[in-house]
Amino acid sequence: MDSPEGGAALPNREKALAVAELSGLGHRTSDLLEAAGLARSSYHYALAHPKAPTRPGLRARVAEIFGRLPNGVGHRQVAMELRAVDGERIADKTVLKMMREMGLRCGIRRETDHHRYNSYRGEVGKTFENVIGRDFEADGTWQKMGTDVTEFRLSFGKAYLAPVYDFGSKEIVAWSVSEHPDLAQQEEMLGMLIGAKPEGARPILHSDMGWQYQHATYVKRLEENGFTQSMSRKGNCIDNGATEQVFDHLKDEFFRGRDWGTFEEFKRDLEEYIHHWNHVRRQVRLKGLTPVEFREQALRAAA
Repeated sequence: MDSPEGGAALPNREKALAVAELSGLGHRTSDLLEAAGLARSSYHYALAHPKAPTRPGLRARVAEIFGRLPNGVGHRQVAMELRAVDGERIADKTVLKMMREMGLRCGIRRETDHHRYNSYRGEVGKTFENVIGRDFEADGTWQKMGTDVTEFRLSFGKAYLAPVYDFGSKEIVAWSVSEHPDLAQQEEMLGMLIGAKPEGARPILHSDMGWQYQHATYVKRLEENGFTQSMSRKGNCIDNGATEQVFDHLKDEFFRGRDWGTFEEFKRDLEEYIHHWNHVRRQVRLKGLTPVEFREQALRAAA
């Protein structure tokens, strides 16, 4: 239904509500309407026609998607899920509007929410040139990858995650969760990585200059299995920005504001989140696909 002024319904509702509130405090309605530039007919129309909620039939589904992670998910994640799974034709901005109406907001990233782990001990082994050179783009899977270690401070002590991130599929293809950032953690991660590597693949694996990535055992294992090592320059975290960004998302969505009583509970929940990242979490850069969906689609195209 059109308004008395002939425009779209309720174009001045916010002004009308402000006028009504101020008039209730003793101000003259005519003066308020003049100051607001609002016709009396539009004022009464707006008050008589409360604003309808946006896409009310989708609210339960939006709440379900938002609630999958302890700290919620952003409106783009919700919108991609609605389009890919439910077949809804809905814009990101519409979902954002819905979530604001519902009071659903995911947390804002704060740099002080977590501590960066630094494993640099100087040149204690073999170092490599920066083959990646901040070019984190890849048009396929198992071409360019990044790795690093991040630290979590918890009630029971500290825990460390060492993942390998595929720049093409955005998938965390291998990982190790440990109470100690030692060589044993790297060997566990490498075992998973080498076991998952497709036959014939020769990826570049990029890291910082941490001692573990210079270690003879680590270097030899990668070389024997067809990996090319690449290293960031000393003290330049931007060179490893793609992997650092994964840590930022992970700690926003999974870690911030939470605590665990035991390492075993923390490891279980973190590995469940990694499964969510790979199999459920849709990515704009993958055109709404999950990392696993993108990888499987790439494999079918190459077959």
